[in-house]
Amino acid sequence: MTSTTPTGPAIAIDDLTRTFRGPQGRVKHAVDGLTLHVERGEMMGLLGPNGAGKTSTAKILMTVLLPTSGSARILDHDVVTQAQSVRRLTGVILGGDAGLYARLSARDNLALFADLYGIPYRQQKRRIQELLDLVGLLKDERKRVESFSRGMKQRLHIARGLLHDPEVVILDEPSNGIDPVGARELRVLVREQVRAGRTVLLTTHYMFEADELCDRVAVMRDGKKVAEGTPESLKKQSDGQVVLTVEVDSAAEEHLTRLRAVPGVHSAALAELDGKQVISVQSGQQTDVTAVVLDRLRDLTIRQVSKREPTLEDAYVSLISGGRP
Repeated sequence: MTSTTPTGPAIAIDDLTRTFRGPQGRVKHAVDGLTLHVERGEMMGLLGPNGAGKTSTAKILMTVLLPTSGSARILDHDVVTQAQSVRRLTGVILGGDAGLYARLSARDNLALFADLYGIPYRQQKRRIQELLDLVGLLKDERKRVESFSRGMKQRLHIARGLLHDPEVVILDEPSNGIDPVGARELRVLVREQVRAGRTVLLTTHYMFEADELCDRVAVMRDGKKVAEGTPESLKKQSDGQVVLTVEVDSAAEEHLTRLRAVPGVHSAALAELDGKQVISVQSGQQTDVTAVVLDRLRDLTIRQVSKREPTLEDAYVSLISGGRP
């Protein structure tokens, strides 16, 4: 990796704001006063629902979006005034088809980007070979990318993002839409980057991914940071709480509204799991809300009821819904 001697965090975001004009000319905040520091060699997860501001934050760090106010620095280099240096130090790994040339082979894609990164020709062959081997695409190196599965494309994205040996890597929802086997392989590759000494910022919707990979996580809602800490520390904020899960048919938002009004209920959320509707209700350990919850759902068909300890996903749901974790 490029030798640098930063005096501060690998990623330093201070009071960062990004605004835009919405309907009727109203000013909206994509990022609203965000402060976040990521230490060198650390893996930080940036969590939040769609529209929370995590991708806008990542784009500012990538130097493709300008902040309205505040500052962001990568290894002591400002993303606005030293954008070229930031790009040399940062690897960007996105999801989907964007950023790859479908009619070129995997090897030709990497050769093209190696030229764009200014990697000397004599080093390119060795570097491309190393990366294709790292991401498990050596046997497919001559195949056109248009024939690749989504998981294979994502592995090629990783190889592309590491071509210039960056010290900081930004992954924006890398496992989105990938099958479970591919996502597991991807997590192994990501973990190896931290072991190699890189700093990684990961934006994701998947709580189990953040729980498994990240040293710390920050949760965003409506452009603001609402929590920060290790996955374990966020889970511990849910100590003394119980999660009641109710499998139902045809639940709607009005049912969640009823449950949130129950004394002792901290949050209620609805999710689709394996084609089944599951309502999760967090409540204080001292208050058994089971009977009241079931009464509020009496107009639904209830398939199954169970209790369990809170997870990182439960803490996350509580935070983004405005309840207490």
